[in-house]
Amino acid sequence: MGEQTRSEVYAELASVGPYGVRPGHALITMVEPHPGHEFAYNRWYEDDHYYAGAMAMPWMYAGRRWVATRDLQELRYPEKSAVAQPVTAGCYISTYWVTDGRYDDHMKWTVGINKRLNRDGRVYQDRTHVFTSFQDHEATVYRDGAAGPRDYHALDHPYQGLVVEVVDAEGAEQRAELLEWLRSKHLPGKLAGGPAAMVVIFRPTPLPGDKMTYVKQVEGVDTRLTLLWFLNEDPREGWQDHFAGRDEEIAASGLGKVELVAPFIPTVPGTDTYVDRLR
Repeated sequence: MGEQTRSEVYAELASVGPYGVRPGHALITMVEPHPGHEFAYNRWYEDDHYYAGAMAMPWMYAGRRWVATRDLQELRYPEKSAVAQPVTAGCYISTYWVTDGRYDDHMKWTVGINKRLNRDGRVYQDRTHVFTSFQDHEATVYRDGAAGPRDYHALDHPYQGLVVEVVDAEGAEQRAELLEWLRSKHLPGKLAGGPAAMVVIFRPTPLPGDKMTYVKQVEGVDTRLTLLWFLNEDPREGWQDHFAGRDEEIAASGLGKVELVAPFIPTVPGTDTYVDRLR
């Protein structure tokens, strides 16, 4: 068995390179199962792909899966979104943290594994990738300062909701300005007294040339920021007060345009909870 799996290389690999706990990178993947395939897709993802296609891989150390029931989908905006067409598309999203500095190592493994899963008939085809990309960590802004969970805890802490916000700057130079405004001026005030404990900000990276053909190349690599808001309560509870006007607030800054604001709640692993409420 050792010869088959080249086990002797593992000790060598483990002795070199970064091995911190910071989420230097993320995989964020929003997917729409095709009509009539919701239950089968959910079981495939829960029972096989979440583990074999993600968590079992080197340097992917935390994961969480989230769902948007129909009432949550209907809260999304803007109606004309550059991310989701229609804006309600993509009722499941999975978020994964990858150890800082291990992106290239993880990508080599994930491309190899996904080719193998595809060859072995372990990839569910009746689904559409709406918004799938690996992303690099840019900043984390906390509501409670040094108190409370850190960003590396975010996918293990029992947060009750996630709001995914995608913002496009006009150009690459403007993105740096947008990021700095969000981090230092805008988000601290928005978080104060609100339901979100933190906002983790990422920027997308291009997928490798040998990516799987069913995943489209990433858009907005030079201009886009993805904000993940981790909530202590169900996103429906404070939606109007805290999230309903994000597009207007960002537009007023003159630094960017909101292309998606989408609320989710956590799935219940190993169950089909919420699957009958997607349509």
